[in-house]
Amino acid sequence: MSKTHIEISEVGPRDGLQSITPIMSTADKKAWIAAEAAAGVREIEVGSFVPARILPQLADTAELVAFARTIPGLTVAVLVPNFKGAAAAVEAGAHKITIPLSVSETHSLRNVNRTHAQMLEETARIAELIMGRPEAERPKFEGGLSTAFGCTLEGAIPDATLLRLAEGLMAAGCDEVGLSDTTGYANPAQVKRLIRLVRGAVGEAAVTGVHLHNTRGLGLANVLAALDEGIVTVDASLGGIGGCPFAPGASGNIVTEDLAFMLEAMGYETGVDLEALIAVRQQVQAALPAVELYGFTPESGLPLGFAQGQGWGASV
Repeated sequence: MSKTHIEISEVGPRDGLQSITPIMSTADKKAWIAAEAAAGVREIEVGSFVPARILPQLADTAELVAFARTIPGLTVAVLVPNFKGAAAAVEAGAHKITIPLSVSETHSLRNVNRTHAQMLEETARIAELIMGRPEAERPKFEGGLSTAFGCTLEGAIPDATLLRLAEGLMAAGCDEVGLSDTTGYANPAQVKRLIRLVRGAVGEAAVTGVHLHNTRGLGLANVLAALDEGIVTVDASLGGIGGCPFAPGASGNIVTEDLAFMLEAMGYETGVDLEALIAVRQQVQAALPAVELYGFTPESGLPLGFAQGQGWGASV
């Protein structure tokens, strides 16, 4: 039985809420963040610094960062599409900043209206901004390789393009790169292959996290493949809310509740209290009554005799 710690990074307040029509109130978002942190989730992506006219659902991100920073032990993460967003994130005090670089240039133009070259230039400017801060105030800077496993707009992504952009992000000043299955195209064999491929180009320590979707029912299978390759941070969304509004058909984030149960049942350490996490789901559903939530574990409940920290089914 493994006792490796796996970090569950909750992305629902950003990736989830940006993809639905209802706008959750700031008070409800704060309650969600506080409750999930209390349930043991130690990293939460609370929003994105994008213009409110584009994503009004995330207009209160600066206020949410300020609030989340008051929660002891919580890593406050945000997404930024450009230098302006990064400057706002740094000023707000985010602990972790991710810039999405779509390996599909068509998706990049649709998502952030920039080419690959322009995004790498923005990345270098952001890295310079971060390095100009006192060391204790520098957020971790991740380059997110979006559509790494395939794109609804371009189809298959050439390995050479993926490697060029991974190397470009690290050369521009990112601390690490993450592989993102924005469109839900990935399969377990591909997950293993691309993690090995990208690590071969930028180093093992630079690839520690993945963002996977469950669009075709392979989300958790892909997580297992990533764990086999030594990945230690996995993104998920409470209730499976979200996708990508700029990639047609990109629905279905991994359900945080199902991911946490699988990891705990396998004997991994997550620090998450499953019963408390399921209670957060009820809270979010009350705030978003018209939004469908997904997940098998909350519906079926925990197995009889299940005890966290002991795995499940290892011996009888």
